[in-house]
Amino acid sequence: MRKLLDAAMVVLEKRGYHAARVDDIVKVARTSHGTFYLYFANKEDLFRALLMDVAEEVTSLSDTLGPVGPDESGYRELRAWLGRFSDMYVHYGPVIRAWTEAEVEGDDVGRMGEQVLATVATALIGRIRDAEPSADFDPQVAALATVAMVERLHYYLLSRQLDVSREELLDTVATVLHVGVFGGSRRRRRRTAS
Repeated sequence: MRKLLDAAMVVLEKRGYHAARVDDIVKVARTSHGTFYLYFANKEDLFRALLMDVAEEVTSLSDTLGPVGPDESGYRELRAWLGRFSDMYVHYGPVIRAWTEAEVEGDDVGRMGEQVLATVATALIGRIRDAEPSADFDPQVAALATVAMVERLHYYLLSRQLDVSREELLDTVATVLHVGVFGGSRRRRRRTAS
């Protein structure tokens, strides 16, 4: 079953959700259609299994965000959490992108996406409220904007639409969020001319 799930991620990366076919998945997995149907009723059933993997990872990730204060330790906590998010996104990127594509259909896949988003947003809302930033803004809006920004930036990074290193992306996002949402104060690094 794991070979089929891993093969599906390869196919989703190459073809996207709608163009992916069971035939493509079994070829990449080097198995038979019979084996596929032993575990899954159809492509959608396999995709739901992948989504459950992602949902579990995201829920675990949400639980790992510790307190984020305006000090250096708050920045390091946020940066480390963003790094873990990045690792998860790199691994499950094809599924997450396909999930976005599939959500247009508005079925249980879309509802599952909303639940996962709510899990991450709830964790962030709690940390934002705990930090008691001096700015006057809605923690829910800040949390949803954070999730949207982090997800989209990783999409751009992995699709090579953004020409920065992963580390530079994480440092920049951590600084923007730490200063803008959690009340930290970091100075921008000045780049030296080469």
